[in-house]
Amino acid sequence: MRDYHISKHNSFYAVGLSYKKADAEVRGKFSLDVPAIDHILGKAKEIGIDGLLAISTCNRTELYGFAQHPYQLIKLLCDETNGTVEEFQEVAYVYKNHDAISHMFKVGTGLDSQILGDFEIISQIKQGFYRSKKQEMANPFLERLCNSVIQASKRIKNETELSSGATSVAFASVKYILDNVDDISNKNILLFGTGKIGRNTCENLVKHSNNSHITLINRTREKAEDIAGKFQLTVKDYGDLQTEIRKTDILVVATGAQLPTVSKALIYPKKPLLVLDLSVPKNVSDDVKELDNVTLVHLDELSQITDETLAKRKEYVPKAEVIIEKVKKDFLKWLETRKFAPVINALKDKLNTMKAEEIDFQTKKIEGFDQIQAEIISDRIIQKITKQFANHLKSNEVDTDDSLELIQKVFQLELHSK
Repeated sequence: MRDYHISKHNSFYAVGLSYKKADAEVRGKFSLDVPAIDHILGKAKEIGIDGLLAISTCNRTELYGFAQHPYQLIKLLCDETNGTVEEFQEVAYVYKNHDAISHMFKVGTGLDSQILGDFEIISQIKQGFYRSKKQEMANPFLERLCNSVIQASKRIKNETELSSGATSVAFASVKYILDNVDDISNKNILLFGTGKIGRNTCENLVKHSNNSHITLINRTREKAEDIAGKFQLTVKDYGDLQTEIRKTDILVVATGAQLPTVSKALIYPKKPLLVLDLSVPKNVSDDVKELDNVTLVHLDELSQITDETLAKRKEYVPKAEVIIEKVKKDFLKWLETRKFAPVINALKDKLNTMKAEEIDFQTKKIEGFDQIQAEIISDRIIQKITKQFANHLKSNEVDTDDSLELIQKVFQLELHSK
């Protein structure tokens, strides 16, 4: 197996887009489901991409991987999605080497989330790594990096209150309903879709609205029944969707489909209706806005809800950054060691060969030569020499690549791939 490290010849990139510059419609064009991620990993393997991780959430789509040029990764993403390279470049970001590493730490610890401290993303990184491993597109570098990000995330959760208080997209949607709908406990609420955001919204609705008129619909009825059972809610069949929409006062859509699932045709135009679309790509058609009786609110608008909880969270950002720096420093230390370990090992082998030849020569030449003592002294000298080289390579003032090249030349080292 080859050694993976950041070098002059092979760079580590993070390419992607997020809620910061790309609206829901654009993010929708570049969103990836599991089969699409697997397909990208398969194609990357074919073209010799050196390790790749893909994540896609309602807020961002990102690829992290080794390539000669970031365009290789951008092309992989654009070929697999509905967006063009031109559209991507308008809203995209590209980070390289240490900046790409820092970006993944920021994303994985909730500092780059649409709602500060939202830790949903860490499970996406775990799943992304699992997919890469399954497709044989993970490498020791990516594994160590993901584990370090997970470790930083856990420490921030345990040692700060960055994720304290109920603030998430699900909570933001319920807060919006509570702030904008009178007499909430007597309104009919229909939740269409039972993915993670749908489940969390449902839980928050039950907790905060004292409403027993909540109906669930999902394409797979069993999933809806599982959730409904926990909260004693009503479940209806997917075929009843239109009937139920016409009866309801509030419709929450969280289906996670790639195309809109709710259109103007499904809605009765005479009755006031609040529609919350918590999906990316959008799962409610824009034509719904043409109906005077409908208020349509998308996830991006909900995520702008800032309250005391968010203000309080901001206080913990500096503490979170200190934790990230500590964990990142350990990772970079490992990376540097990994970078020069093959050269140090080859140097040690070379010196040991010289030692063996010299001891063999002196044993034949000097009568009563003490081979054991000579071995002890030689080993200690070899240990000290290799330690000097290792310390030199660890120094910040040194160009590691140039030094590695020089050591290999001077000692005529052959590096053996493990």
